[in-house]
Amino acid sequence: MAQPATGPAPAEGPCSTPPATSTEVHPVDEKLPASRLVPAALQHIAAMYAGVVTPPLIIGQAVGLDAAGMTRLIAAGLLIAGCATILQTLGAGRFAGNRLPFVNAASSAGIAPMLAIAETSTPGHQLPAIYGAVMVAGVFCLAVGPFFGRLLRFFPPLVTGVVITLIGVTLMPVPVSWAQGGNSEAADFGAMKYLALAGFTLVVVLLFQRFGKGFVKQIALLLGLFIGTLAAIPFGMADFTALREAPVAALPGPFSFGAPEFQPAAILSLCIVMLVLMTESSAGMLALGEICDRRSDGKTITRGLRTDGIATLLGPVFGGFPTSAFAQNVGVVSLTRVRSRYVVAVAGGALLVLGAFPVLGAVVSMVPMPVLGGAGIVLFGSIAVSGIRTLSEAGLDDSSNIILVAVALGAGIIPLAAPTFYADFPAWAQTVLGSGISAGALVAVTLNLFFHHLGTRSGHAAPALKSS
Repeated sequence: MAQPATGPAPAEGPCSTPPATSTEVHPVDEKLPASRLVPAALQHIAAMYAGVVTPPLIIGQAVGLDAAGMTRLIAAGLLIAGCATILQTLGAGRFAGNRLPFVNAASSAGIAPMLAIAETSTPGHQLPAIYGAVMVAGVFCLAVGPFFGRLLRFFPPLVTGVVITLIGVTLMPVPVSWAQGGNSEAADFGAMKYLALAGFTLVVVLLFQRFGKGFVKQIALLLGLFIGTLAAIPFGMADFTALREAPVAALPGPFSFGAPEFQPAAILSLCIVMLVLMTESSAGMLALGEICDRRSDGKTITRGLRTDGIATLLGPVFGGFPTSAFAQNVGVVSLTRVRSRYVVAVAGGALLVLGAFPVLGAVVSMVPMPVLGGAGIVLFGSIAVSGIRTLSEAGLDDSSNIILVAVALGAGIIPLAAPTFYADFPAWAQTVLGSGISAGALVAVTLNLFFHHLGTRSGHAAPALKSS
């Protein structure tokens, strides 16, 4: 007879393993004390801040916004990122939020098509045309998102390992560019002073990883950023201009950049971009699920993509752009092994504060780009290591699996090794194949179907997963 739910389970024999008690908390759901939570959240903010402000900085300059307009646009990006991250980590019932330590913010993958929209729009209508297309892309994500969860059976460890590895590999040009100064148009881009500062920061992180104990070891990245910034000050490589000029408070108003305009060509291009972002976001959730020992199932992917769709749909009301996963924060989790989603929720709350009070955000922006570059090499490299670890469990003793991984990795590295490889392809193909992550994922899924699904009743594919 079954025991009551409140009673203890009976022992079934001398070798029985006692059931887990109800008091056990998974590391993802652990609520850390403030002394550990705050520094861990600061690491996430430091890792993502530059990426969060990059899209509004580039788009704002392209459409000719003045300083006040740029401030509002950056504040909007921070606010939307904060709201999306909080929704993602804490969740909203069964509808939205993957409840993982997952950061959502405006993706740099949408910058190129948005610049194209701005170039083809008349002055004064550039941002409205962009925002109209972004809003429709958000609706598209909400409509298509649930199907991504049902497709997870086509993403066994063999495929996810390739995708996770490519996330780390394809992101490496970002910290390399930061290490050289960040601005490739500058005359001193790649100067030895920048490389030395990046190298110094990297060495500091490595030293704390090697000799640090306990919590100090966990915040090695944050300590490296802090010490690297201090080292930059005597050499005049820390810029305090943003701190002096930033307003104390600035909140973006609804449609302060104009009412959205809906242009068919712009909408089509952003919907294609949204497919790419959904692929990358799904890959990020799969990667984070592996890192956190809480694998992302179909329902998790669906709720996460709904969060992307909600943020992308509502973001343009205040000045936001297409929202997706931030892979660099997956690297923070992998590196520090601090897996609590509440850490990232606090980081999301901090983004809200930074967006409402730009003078506080300017403090974070003081970290020199070479310092970010030195730390970023460790950060993004750890993502690739997570992918390699997943591949090690994917049965690479099978020759067909070896071929699958080899071809998929090759396809993903093509955009990195030869950026103009797809220059003569149609625009939609360039959008999809130009991203190493989406290209590698597409090839891996296709080859997995070819080798393990078509014409066979058994294989290495993962079982079908249910989606909400």
